Amino acid sequence: MILYPPAKINLGLNILGKRTDGYHEIESCMVSIPLYDILEVTKSETFEFIQTGIKIDGIPGGNLCEKAFVLLQDHYGLSPVRIHLRKQIPIGAGLGGGSADATFVLLALNQLFQLKLTSAELKNFAAMLGSDCPFFVEDQAQIATGRGELLQAINIDLSNYYLVLLNPGIHVGTKEAYAGVQPSAPLNSLVNTLKASIHQWKHELMNDFESSVFSQYPSILALKEQLYDSGAVYAAMSGSGSSVFGIFEHEEIAMNFTSPHLIYKGKFINQS
Repeated sequence: MILYPPAKINLGLNILGKRTDGYHEIESCMVSIPLYDILEVTKSETFEFIQTGIKIDGIPGGNLCEKAFVLLQDHYGLSPVRIHLRKQIPIGAGLGGGSADATFVLLALNQLFQLKLTSAELKNFAAMLGSDCPFFVEDQAQIATGRGELLQAINIDLSNYYLVLLNPGIHVGTKEAYAGVQPSAPLNSLVNTLKASIHQWKHELMNDFESSVFSQYPSILALKEQLYDSGAVYAAMSGSGSSVFGIFEHEEIAMNFTSPHLIYKGKFINQS
């Protein structure tokens, strides 16, 4: 079985406060984009995890894909599988690739072993793996609250817009990004901002990680400024960085954009 876990971007990211469990209370809109890893899961005589493409450092058994298998194996007594992950989404880049990979292992196992788990049940298992993981169970734009695991679908149609995605190859750790943030309540609700004209997003749709990350890595700020200078109607950092994306109204402008840090340019997936 071959699946294609997608990357995501954040349209706005408000950090509201520190929770008693050590996590932060957030509010964000997550949208999948057409940039993919490749995941193959097949039944096997012994468990095997193979990783190719972009190298992921870590100890044996430490990858979220492996943890996803162990999680369902412990609950349902699954027989061994062979997992081959070809990594193409940059890591430490605010694109959620690792979370998508782990969640798609759950989706693959659900099909492969005919577990008949519902979306709600899959989201519960995904939340045990990571805060962003439940988002990838369903392919639609969603408002994420809590630590990111509480989801509500939202109708945002970006199918007539063009996406330019940049990644400078800087690894920004989540802990590092949170260390420089001062939590605060937004002046306007995220949902209301998203439902306003996209031309207002530049002034109202904020990512609270940007101020701390940009101060440490001015080159990431420069990428955002480059996108606006090139005609983006909206540009922002995704998640806790370091990827920066621009939304363009006109295909010619988007497709003529050039940068050594370019990793995707093209249309959005229809999120309506």
